Amino acid sequence: MNEMTKLRVGIVGVGLMGHGIAKNVLARGSFPLAFLDHPGNQPVDDLLSLRATACKTPGEVASASDVIILCVTGSPQVEAILTGEAGVLSGLRKGAIIVDCSTALPDSTLRMAAAVEAAGGRFLDAPMTRTARHAEEGTLNLLVGGDEADLRSVRAVLASFTEGVEHVGPVGFGHRLKLLHNYVSIGFMALLGEAAAQAADAGVDPAVFVDVLAKGGGAGVALQRMAPAIVTGDTGTIPFFIDNALKDISYYRMMASNSGASKAIADGVSTAIAAVVESGHGQAYISDLARLLRKTKPAA
Repeated sequence: MNEMTKLRVGIVGVGLMGHGIAKNVLARGSFPLAFLDHPGNQPVDDLLSLRATACKTPGEVASASDVIILCVTGSPQVEAILTGEAGVLSGLRKGAIIVDCSTALPDSTLRMAAAVEAAGGRFLDAPMTRTARHAEEGTLNLLVGGDEADLRSVRAVLASFTEGVEHVGPVGFGHRLKLLHNYVSIGFMALLGEAAAQAADAGVDPAVFVDVLAKGGGAGVALQRMAPAIVTGDTGTIPFFIDNALKDISYYRMMASNSGASKAIADGVSTAIAAVVESGHGQAYISDLARLLRKTKPAA
């Protein structure tokens, strides 16, 4: 992997986040790209117009790639893609580097990294922060766990779709920090959603509610992102499904349990979000909690 511009890149998971990654690998990075043809993909006509290659199996993606990016829902999907029938490991080229941009459990990550290395490859966990809009713009941030030399080998690829790439420690630390990050972020938004719902039920002007928080201890990125949903009902500023928020909080709680850490507050956040999911609103965006947690429940 000495000539970075000639690296062949593969991606499994061309969804809301993965589509932007794939587009920028092609358009900004000019790397040849193979991707898994899957019904969960976003429309890929633009990728095909940039001469991307569609593959039938993860193993086929791997056999065509020096760097394989994973961008899927969570640990069960990562494990199936890597170790399942016709999985990535079945076609892995010697020395190839897996870059797992999914949100996953650190214990699973360590197992998958060991399996990749046993198959002759290398592994980096590189979960993303920011949103699908940033993925399309090529300005994601990555938290990378793994060997620094492996990271150096793929930096040019990662630079095509990121603004910041931070090496945070050995394998597993990227996913550990992503779960910490998402717990805090989701926790803030859940708290704001519940408070905004109570304020609305009490007849408080939502613009006044946001202004008071913004001028005091409630100020911050979470409030900035939630404000349009609270004030005008525009939930599109945070295109992140409540189902996914519940999954991430569940992963955080599992990680905390495995390490013996306190998780009482996380349990409360999980309970609140789970109730919304159970009421049929899992595919609503998380910013819609300001409406969904009101006393008068909206129609599905």
